[in-house]
Amino acid sequence: MSAVPRQAAVRRPGWILALLALAQLVYALDLNIVFVALPDIGADLGFPGQTQQLVVSAYVVFAGGFLLFGGRAADLLGRRRVFILALSLYAASSLAGGLAPDPAAIIVARAVQGVGGALLLPSTLSLINTLFAEGPQRNRALAVWGGAGASGLTLGALLGGVLTENFGWPAVFYVNVPLAALVALAAAAVIPPDPARGPRRRFDLPGSLTVTGGSTLLVFALVEGPEQGWADPLVVGAFVLAAVLLAAFAAIERRSADPLMPFRLFRNRSLTIGMGVTFIYMATFGVLPYFLTVLMQSVHGYSALQTGLAFLVPSLAIATGTQLGERLTGRLGLRATLVAGFAIGVVGTALMALGFDADAGYGLLVPGLIVSGVGQGIVWTAMWIAAATGTAAHEQGVANGIASTALNIGNAIGLAVFTALADIGTEGKAGAALRSATADGEAVVVLLTAAGMVVGLLVTLALRRADVAAPSVAEDADPEQLVAG
Repeated sequence: MSAVPRQAAVRRPGWILALLALAQLVYALDLNIVFVALPDIGADLGFPGQTQQLVVSAYVVFAGGFLLFGGRAADLLGRRRVFILALSLYAASSLAGGLAPDPAAIIVARAVQGVGGALLLPSTLSLINTLFAEGPQRNRALAVWGGAGASGLTLGALLGGVLTENFGWPAVFYVNVPLAALVALAAAAVIPPDPARGPRRRFDLPGSLTVTGGSTLLVFALVEGPEQGWADPLVVGAFVLAAVLLAAFAAIERRSADPLMPFRLFRNRSLTIGMGVTFIYMATFGVLPYFLTVLMQSVHGYSALQTGLAFLVPSLAIATGTQLGERLTGRLGLRATLVAGFAIGVVGTALMALGFDADAGYGLLVPGLIVSGVGQGIVWTAMWIAAATGTAAHEQGVANGIASTALNIGNAIGLAVFTALADIGTEGKAGAALRSATADGEAVVVLLTAAGMVVGLLVTLALRRADVAAPSVAEDADPEQLVAG
């Protein structure tokens, strides 16, 4: 195996990182900003209460289904091209969402936004992982990127409340239009052009169609199962068809000369463990905002604005943790940092469960929110470092697509399982009894997420020190892609 090529300097690394961080802020902003506007969207467009979740589900399903496709597209079509395309889709679909006259139009707009997100996340990560040298430079870049994401979650919850209450629900869509358009235009001027495509680069169309269809149907079934019922013919059919398509994908990839997802990538233990950690992260840490929102709005009666303000504390804690993750990785190593992050998360999340009581105030939540948030931020930065370590530059897109797909499916499975568990004991109750039962069920679920974080800690222990001490690049790596900030 060849040595890592000497990496050339890239112009304006600070501006490039600022743009990539801003893109992540836009992505994270969109994850939370719509939640608090759902009641207003439903009232204005005629959504029945039980179908308002489709506004969220449409985004989640298409974002999850197209992530691997987006990662490979970044590798083959060019990271900058796909990055700009993703932001353009975001701007156009956000405008369409704000202008939507009926439920069908807004669901389609959100689906297109989901495709934009599936293109944006892996292309942003692959730009970071190829424009910044593996080691301290990349770790620092990922920490800045992660901090921007945490800020986006804060702004999403806060802006969602402010904009909805003062300007109406369309404003939560319109805010993304100038932001995404500005980053797309600036990227064309600041990010280095994509290198010429080599003749051996081919797009695996059969693999793309089967994995995108299978992943989309799998996420759809996981998202709709709790709403429609797991025995619903639509949900069961989606699971069956997803299994068939994913099995076909595996068979196609084994025979393909230029596969969409080369299975040899999984020989890289760092990527494999990173993928497992992203799954567990989003199935545990990643579901907490949902249950916090239910606690604040449905149990305590917070307004949209009050809920957004309440999320300032955990979001600032997460942002702090992302910076600690980079520093700890440099001092303690990747495995020790992930273990520390999960351990802190376990303690903080268990502490947070004490505040899940119908009669408890926000103050009882704060200590757990802070400690858990710091642990969450540490794991967030370290897990992306793990997923990127030791992968060839020209395959960073698909590697990040794999890790991002695991992230999304982890969130879908986590929400499906934990919402079902949280609802146990709430049937037939109303008023104060329902609020009390909801809080009690969520307290149990929060403790279960802490137990899941213990599993994440154990998975991390499989990451040997040697797996990250001397990362290498495959012999067929594209040296033109390897530039340092």
